[in-house]
Amino acid sequence: MNAERHAQLLKFLASQGLTPNPDWPVSALEPLDAAFTHTSAGLAINHEKLEFLGDAVLRLAASEFLETHAPGMGVGQCSALRAQLVSDRWLADLGERIGIDEVLRVGPMAAGDRTGRGTLRAEACEACIGALYRIWGDLSPVMQWLSPHWLETARAYEQDPYLNNWKSALQEWSQGQQRGLPRYTSEERSQRHGDPQRFFCQVSLEGKPLGEGWGGSRRQAEQAAARSALDQIRPARGS
Repeated sequence: MNAERHAQLLKFLASQGLTPNPDWPVSALEPLDAAFTHTSAGLAINHEKLEFLGDAVLRLAASEFLETHAPGMGVGQCSALRAQLVSDRWLADLGERIGIDEVLRVGPMAAGDRTGRGTLRAEACEACIGALYRIWGDLSPVMQWLSPHWLETARAYEQDPYLNNWKSALQEWSQGQQRGLPRYTSEERSQRHGDPQRFFCQVSLEGKPLGEGWGGSRRQAEQAAARSALDQIRPARGS
């Protein structure tokens, strides 16, 4: 690892509130260098093993977070919230927020694939978690880094327990009202990969439209439509 890359990694760690031991040699950050090197770059090191490690560390760290910050939450709720905290969607959003693209080394094809950008960010975040655990030897840097972000998600979850799973919420409501199952009708409106409005979806119940939404995939469009429907019926749900 050259001095420029080492400085870049130190700057990234500092931006996340992490400070390596000043007595550590340059080689101490080699796991982080590997974590931010995608296989598509074709280099001797890559992120894969650290991503594998990071997957296990992430779940343990999230469990520890919930034990500390949500001690009164039931096991079922903890499981549902943890699923949010360790999801690829959450990791991809985190990667975008912290500007992880700036430290990634990827091949030209992967760099030009807009549809795969979220996956790259999620994998890099998970590999980074594995690298931090490898460098420090414990969960402390992972907890220090992720806890503020997890707190935001936990607060959002308290407001909406069906966060990012509005289809389940709508189905639960409709069955509770004995009105059957919602019906989703999706159309592909664009052929462009990466278009956030590639698919349009309308959800109806008992033949009447309830909501509509757009998404880059059919699943995203359906979730958006379900969320729109829930927003429409929310006063009725609270009455």
